[in-house]
Amino acid sequence: MEKEIELIRMSSIEIMEKVAAYKDEEIIRMNQTSEQNGNKSTSMIRAGFFLAILCQKGTASLSINNQSYDIRPNDLLICHPQTLLKHETVDKDFICYGFCLSSEYAKRIFVMSSSTSNWCSRLYLEQHPILSLNEEESQLFYQYYNLLYSKLTGAPHRHQKELINALLQAFIYEFQDAMEKYIQLPPTNFNSSSNLFNAFIELLVASYPKERAVSYYASRLFVTPKYLSAICKENSGETASDLITSYVMKDVEYLLRRPEKSIKEIANELNFATLSFFGKYVKRNLGISPKEYREKLSQQNEEAQ
Repeated sequence: MEKEIELIRMSSIEIMEKVAAYKDEEIIRMNQTSEQNGNKSTSMIRAGFFLAILCQKGTASLSINNQSYDIRPNDLLICHPQTLLKHETVDKDFICYGFCLSSEYAKRIFVMSSSTSNWCSRLYLEQHPILSLNEEESQLFYQYYNLLYSKLTGAPHRHQKELINALLQAFIYEFQDAMEKYIQLPPTNFNSSSNLFNAFIELLVASYPKERAVSYYASRLFVTPKYLSAICKENSGETASDLITSYVMKDVEYLLRRPEKSIKEIANELNFATLSFFGKYVKRNLGISPKEYREKLSQQNEEAQ
């Protein structure tokens, strides 16, 4: 169990550096002091875990999926696996606490992972990864944190694993209820349609480099491409092709923001047949070429300085 979940109490956003060494089925312990340089920016990393962190004191600026956010006291940061993370600035008195789950363990423990409501909340959190909690909600989070900590660090007993699983499931239910003030979630459904849709999303998110053909995912899920697209449209309002493109472009933007990689190297890494095809794909979806994207990014960085 200790290899699948770890409780976190930090006085620095050093987590953004530590998680770069994360390995699936393990959780990195993060116990840093506030002696770190509060203005030092680290390189962007791709999270391989589910992360829930509540800010207790101080503020920090983060880049999440290439967007800038500030996190303040009572703000809850939720990151799904494959989230792009980078810390930009952080107060030296910054303190937060929370927990981190391996992606495989998160799949097993999320009792609503087969529901349409889970997709709606995931989509919302990809666009709004930081939620502002009230004092009562923050205290509730801290109570779960303390209970999980006591069960993880206490003397082993016969039902320890079951108790920890139950606590995490209870937290998911509480979190889903808290989400209702941000987004109207549909009723939980456990049917073949939602199960297939969520299996597709899990397969898509976990793949790297991502296949761009609907037929690839359909064959892995033992359905036809037409049926898979119909299921995606029913559950998300988007076709399978649209969803694939959305996640492929996240990988494209992540790599284009890494100056040490040439555009040709990126095209090869993402399995594009030619550099020309890669350029056309990026321009079709971003409106500008890969070179123009990097030039625009460089200009933005210069203006920020």
